[in-house]
Amino acid sequence: MTDVSTRIDEIVKKSDIVLFMKGTALFPQCGFSSRAVAILDHLGVAFETVDVLQDPEIRNGIKDYSDWPTIPQLYVKGEFVGGSDIMMEMFEAGELQQLLAEKQVAKA
Repeated sequence: MTDVSTRIDEIVKKSDIVLFMKGTALFPQCGFSSRAVAILDHLGVAFETVDVLQDPEIRNGIKDYSDWPTIPQLYVKGEFVGGSDIMMEMFEAGELQQLLAEKQVAKA
Protein backbone atom coordinates (compact mmCIF):
# COMPACT_ATOMS: atom_id res chain seq x y z
CA MET A 1 0.00 0.00 0.00
CA THR A 2 1.36 3.43 -0.88
CA ASP A 3 1.69 6.26 1.63
CA VAL A 4 -1.42 7.99 0.29
CA SER A 5 -3.38 4.73 0.34
CA THR A 6 -2.35 4.21 3.95
CA ARG A 7 -3.46 7.76 4.82
CA ILE A 8 -6.81 7.24 3.09
CA ASP A 9 -7.28 3.88 4.79
CA GLU A 10 -6.71 5.49 8.20
CA ILE A 11 -9.19 8.29 7.40
CA VAL A 12 -11.85 5.86 6.15
CA LYS A 13 -11.56 3.66 9.23
CA LYS A 14 -11.44 6.51 11.77
CA SER A 15 -15.13 7.51 11.52
CA ASP A 16 -18.41 5.70 10.88
CA ILE A 17 -19.19 7.92 7.89
CA VAL A 18 -16.60 9.71 5.76
CA LEU A 19 -17.38 11.80 2.69
CA PHE A 20 -14.51 12.69 0.39
CA MET A 21 -15.76 15.81 -1.37
CA LYS A 22 -14.86 19.06 -3.05
CA GLY A 23 -15.07 21.75 -0.40
CA THR A 24 -16.44 21.42 3.12
CA ALA A 25 -19.81 20.50 4.55
CA LEU A 26 -20.48 24.20 5.18
CA PHE A 27 -19.16 25.32 1.80
CA PRO A 28 -19.34 22.59 -0.86
CA GLN A 29 -17.44 23.47 -4.06
CA CYS A 30 -19.58 21.47 -6.51
CA GLY A 31 -23.21 20.51 -6.91
CA PHE A 32 -22.57 16.80 -6.43
CA SER A 33 -20.75 17.38 -3.14
CA SER A 34 -23.53 19.73 -2.05
CA ARG A 35 -26.16 17.08 -2.78
CA ALA A 36 -24.19 14.41 -0.89
CA VAL A 37 -23.93 16.66 2.18
CA ALA A 38 -27.65 17.50 1.96
CA ILE A 39 -28.56 13.79 1.97
CA LEU A 40 -26.42 13.06 5.02
CA ASP A 41 -27.70 16.18 6.81
CA HIS A 42 -31.30 15.13 6.06
CA LEU A 43 -30.60 11.69 7.55
CA GLY A 44 -29.29 13.36 10.71
CA VAL A 45 -26.12 11.29 10.95
CA ALA A 46 -22.73 12.41 12.16
CA PHE A 47 -20.14 12.39 9.38
CA GLU A 48 -16.63 13.54 8.63
CA THR A 49 -15.63 15.24 5.41
CA VAL A 50 -12.32 15.39 3.59
CA ASP A 51 -11.81 18.32 1.22
CA VAL A 52 -9.92 16.78 -1.71
CA LEU A 53 -9.24 20.25 -3.11
CA GLN A 54 -6.85 20.86 -0.21
CA ASP A 55 -4.74 17.76 -0.86
CA PRO A 56 -3.89 16.72 -4.46
CA GLU A 57 -2.47 13.38 -3.25
CA ILE A 58 -5.77 12.48 -1.59
CA ARG A 59 -7.73 13.83 -4.58
CA ASN A 60 -5.94 11.46 -6.96
CA GLY A 61 -5.36 8.65 -4.48
CA ILE A 62 -8.99 8.25 -3.46
CA LYS A 63 -9.89 7.34 -7.05
CA ASP A 64 -7.37 4.48 -7.01
CA TYR A 65 -8.31 3.47 -3.46
CA SER A 66 -11.97 2.96 -4.38
CA ASP A 67 -11.50 2.20 -8.07
CA TRP A 68 -14.15 4.89 -8.61
CA PRO A 69 -13.40 7.80 -10.97
CA THR A 70 -15.43 10.61 -9.44
CA ILE A 71 -15.78 12.66 -6.27
CA PRO A 72 -17.67 12.81 -3.90
CA GLN A 73 -17.21 9.36 -2.45
CA LEU A 74 -19.08 8.02 0.57
CA TYR A 75 -17.68 5.45 3.00
CA VAL A 76 -19.74 3.84 5.77
CA LYS A 77 -17.89 1.86 8.45
CA GLY A 78 -14.88 1.58 6.14
CA GLU A 79 -16.90 0.34 3.15
CA PHE A 80 -17.18 2.29 -0.11
CA VAL A 81 -20.83 3.04 -0.88
CA GLY A 82 -20.65 5.23 -3.99
CA GLY A 83 -20.86 8.73 -5.32
CA SER A 84 -23.57 11.37 -5.32
CA ASP A 85 -25.84 9.67 -7.87
CA ILE A 86 -25.69 6.32 -6.08
CA MET A 87 -26.33 8.04 -2.75
CA MET A 88 -29.40 9.75 -4.23
CA GLU A 89 -30.76 6.53 -5.74
CA MET A 90 -30.21 4.63 -2.48
CA PHE A 91 -31.76 7.45 -0.43
CA GLU A 92 -34.87 7.63 -2.65
CA ALA A 93 -35.29 3.83 -2.46
CA GLY A 94 -34.78 3.79 1.32
CA GLU A 95 -31.65 1.68 0.88
CA LEU A 96 -29.25 4.24 2.35
CA GLN A 97 -31.36 4.54 5.49
CA GLN A 98 -31.44 0.74 5.73
CA LEU A 99 -27.66 0.49 5.28
CA LEU A 100 -27.05 3.06 8.02
CA ALA A 101 -29.42 1.21 10.37
CA GLU A 102 -27.77 -2.15 9.61
CA LYS A 103 -24.31 -0.69 10.22
CA GLN A 104 -25.64 0.89 13.46
CA VAL A 105 -24.49 4.37 12.52
CA ALA A 106 -25.14 6.88 15.29
CA LYS A 107 -27.34 9.91 14.75
CA ALA A 108 -25.74 13.33 15.02
